[in-house]
Amino acid sequence: MDQQLISLVNKDVFASIGVPNTIITVIGSQSSGKSSVLENIVGRDFLPRGSGIVTRRPLVLQLINRPATHKANGAKDEKKDGEQKDGEEVDAMAKTRVNETNPDEWGEFLHLPGQKFYDFGAIRDEIVKDTEKITGKNAGISPNPINLRIFSPNVLTLTLVDLPGLTKVPVGDQPRDIEKQIRDMLMRYISKPNAIILAVTAANTDLANSDGLKLAREVDPEGTRTIGVLTKVDLMDQGTDVVDILAGRVIPLRLGYVPVVNRGQRDIDTSKSIASALENEKKFFENHPSYASKAQYCGTPWLARKLNIILMHHIRNTLPDIKARISSQLSKYSAELDALGGPMGETNPGSVVLSTITDFCTEFQRSIDGDTNDLSLNELSGGARISYVYHELYNHGVKSIDPFDQVKDGDIRTILYNSSGSTPSLFVGTAAFEVIVKQQIRRLEDPSLRCVALVYDELIRILGQLLAKTAAFKRYPELKDRFNSVVINYFKTCMGPTNKLVTDMVAMQACYINTTHPDFLNGHKAMAIVQERLNANKPPEKVDPKKPKDLGDLETKRDDSFFGSFFNKDKAKRKGAAAMEAPPPIIKPVNQLSDRELMETEVIKLLIKSYFNVIQREMIDMVPKAISLNLVNHCKETLQQHLLMNLYQPNVIEEILKESPDIVSRRRELVKLTKALQRAEEIVATV
Repeated sequence: MDQQLISLVNKDVFASIGVPNTIITVIGSQSSGKSSVLENIVGRDFLPRGSGIVTRRPLVLQLINRPATHKANGAKDEKKDGEQKDGEEVDAMAKTRVNETNPDEWGEFLHLPGQKFYDFGAIRDEIVKDTEKITGKNAGISPNPINLRIFSPNVLTLTLVDLPGLTKVPVGDQPRDIEKQIRDMLMRYISKPNAIILAVTAANTDLANSDGLKLAREVDPEGTRTIGVLTKVDLMDQGTDVVDILAGRVIPLRLGYVPVVNRGQRDIDTSKSIASALENEKKFFENHPSYASKAQYCGTPWLARKLNIILMHHIRNTLPDIKARISSQLSKYSAELDALGGPMGETNPGSVVLSTITDFCTEFQRSIDGDTNDLSLNELSGGARISYVYHELYNHGVKSIDPFDQVKDGDIRTILYNSSGSTPSLFVGTAAFEVIVKQQIRRLEDPSLRCVALVYDELIRILGQLLAKTAAFKRYPELKDRFNSVVINYFKTCMGPTNKLVTDMVAMQACYINTTHPDFLNGHKAMAIVQERLNANKPPEKVDPKKPKDLGDLETKRDDSFFGSFFNKDKAKRKGAAAMEAPPPIIKPVNQLSDRELMETEVIKLLIKSYFNVIQREMIDMVPKAISLNLVNHCKETLQQHLLMNLYQPNVIEEILKESPDIVSRRRELVKLTKALQRAEEIVATV
């Protein structure tokens, strides 16, 4: 079960649910023996060799234990794939291999999916080929990893990353900052908390100068996830050993050190088999006086077991978190799969359209009424935005219209003269008042129609939000497009009657001026108010008691006004008959108002302001009601019926329920994920 659990955690599904894969990162100086250690663990020659930097890209090596299905004579084993007999221990280093290909051992590259490499020499060639494809042949490096999986009954399930060896001085045409590039690459891998650091150091060098241990200490100062590997133990000077290092008396590591003996260059040149080298390694430790008593804790087989044990401990420590993640993700993916119609995607098309229309219209009504759980904390939404249009934007827009910003006092006086005709009015005429007030009332049409347009925009906004969050629209893009088209056209259809009603309301107000409105200031009150204001502002008149006012004075004053000519008959006679024969001149009122003109103008202005205020209040009250009646409430109450008429038709349903390729692909992916998670849940439940 332990091997099964490790194999499970190494699967890609765990990366998709956020469970970090525990990796063993191999670091060390050039020529420290990293490649030989990895080949001994695998038991195969498959890594490139040579001088200088041979490993120029990270090699992510996944070793996957796969029990043999073939016997030596080619017959299949009775054991099934994935099973392991009771008491059987997988020992990658104890089995003898043959040089020829083995049907139970092969490698697969991630960049060559589906292609199996039974020839490990071909694996080496592919590593070189893919490395040079990315980095060229100039000894440059690249952080882009090569992913290789090796399936074998002779390996323990592990994930290792072979990293470029540390170097200090660039050679040939290597980049000047080659040391920094390699160091940065290594740090990206070993700084991850889930990375176990395999620091490889040659035993015949000073441990204090180990580049691998020095780098490991930077990210793991307590040494809790660093294993020291001492290579070339057989090349140490006579009478020296690494016993003090193994005992932790030099540079202590919580996970300790493992000494190994690799093949030398002569062994490699003479094609000495790894199986033979492992046998020599075993004899070396068993026969060496310093290591004989602890030979079982030395050598490559023990290193592989130790790594496997550390990996198991790490997985067991994180098992509660793994179980929680599996359960959470399984629930999430299952719900998403159900929303897409289940594993086969089989649904009743009619019920899909019907339920979508019902759910959409329900959410549309809730959004307008405010009865929804999707309440935003950052901005107004739905019906609240429509209310803001009514009571803030439209209210302010109507109240901001000043009835006298386009009509000046001189204009009012001119209208008064023209409305009087040939006979001067004895009282303030209603004709001038109506002309001006109707003109100002018509100005209310523009903000009222803009209010309709703003409410329409808010309905479109609600539509967009509902289309974005409804699951069925993600699954059926054609259904979403058709929904969008039908609803927008329906909104536009409702805009016609709404605009007409609002326009008619303005025309209605301008058509009939109701001067008996209880809130309207009547003429007598207006004149009294104006007279009172004029008297308050008029300086007292000085009268000479010795010189009484006569008719001549009155006529002189009358002559100052526009109508003075109608009162001064003497002046009119003096003009003679020639003046009577001339055509009437174009006469404009003088700039300065007479007392009477001032009073008449002020009365008219007061009446206009009073009546316009009445109309403003009525429009602010009635226009939102008109828009709600013909647009908002009408759509809210009849939209479902309209959608059913346009979409719930046999010929239409078949056309709009076509799933997008992305949805089909996502369903397949979800099926794989849920199956893998269910399998993972079964395995971790038994641990």
